[in-house]
Amino acid sequence: MSEILPTVFECLTASELKQRLRLPLIAAPMFKVSSPELVTAVCRAGAIGAFPSINARTPALFDAWMARLGEALSEALPDGSRPAPPAVNLLTHDSNPRFEPDFEIVRKWRAPVVITSVGKPEIVIDAVHGYGGLVFADVVSLHHARRAARSGVDGMVLLCAGAGGQTGRLNPMAFVEAVRQFYDGILIVAGGITRGYQLRAIELMGADVAYCGTRFIVTPESSAPEEHKAAIIGAEIDDVWDSDAMSGIPASMLRSSLEKLGLTPETRWLQEKRDKYDWSAVKETPGVFSLGHGAGDVAKEEAAASIIARMTDEYRQAAAR
Repeated sequence: MSEILPTVFECLTASELKQRLRLPLIAAPMFKVSSPELVTAVCRAGAIGAFPSINARTPALFDAWMARLGEALSEALPDGSRPAPPAVNLLTHDSNPRFEPDFEIVRKWRAPVVITSVGKPEIVIDAVHGYGGLVFADVVSLHHARRAARSGVDGMVLLCAGAGGQTGRLNPMAFVEAVRQFYDGILIVAGGITRGYQLRAIELMGADVAYCGTRFIVTPESSAPEEHKAAIIGAEIDDVWDSDAMSGIPASMLRSSLEKLGLTPETRWLQEKRDKYDWSAVKETPGVFSLGHGAGDVAKEEAAASIIARMTDEYRQAAAR
């Protein structure tokens, strides 16, 4: 493993992390969308900016991205406070050949928050906890949540109905209530969230933080192509299909792009020629745009800081009522 660098990013405890945030929000890690510029803008606005390590085309580029983020987020904000920490999303499934080199870079830079997807979170926990970082795990069912709790994760991302990209099919109110019966760590709700008063609602439900993804696709800081941004601006909730056919697990995609692949309402839940998750199927299929149920609330491109400022006002108004 590469030499461990002196601490660049600030590692926080779970309680310290929640206190650091101006808004209980994570800009979701989105494949081919989340960029260092987006992460920086979100963190400096007071929320957690997250990105998949595989968005960097090579491990060397991922290493360079971490260096850029370390420099950009080391500067204090105008009021003297520190930016929120960034989060790195690791695909821990066997089908991802980048896991080992990317995890080495995570450890090298001591990424303060690591979010695991698809695979087992326990393969990163000892190392991340060893340098003081936090581990959050994506879960889509009570079975996954119980397994994550046993592994010792610091938080769970509950992928609920309406989440963009990899999604779940459970109602968020029921899912939060069920998980809270046995878990007292950080709960993050993902699925169709675009407004600050919705963040207050998830707190009242018993969760702590929310993912917001689709809204941040249509920002100048995102890496999404203009076709993807235009598709979201023109989409409504009925234009979002969840399908197993892309990778073998549910994912929310633009209906028209899935129809171009020959999928219909009857066939979009069928797994074609695969019996388990296959990340390469997602990676190698062009022209299929991901989005969540919040697409209908996105009418124009807007800077990430502006989105967070508006959501902060909405959140505070809701909290004061």
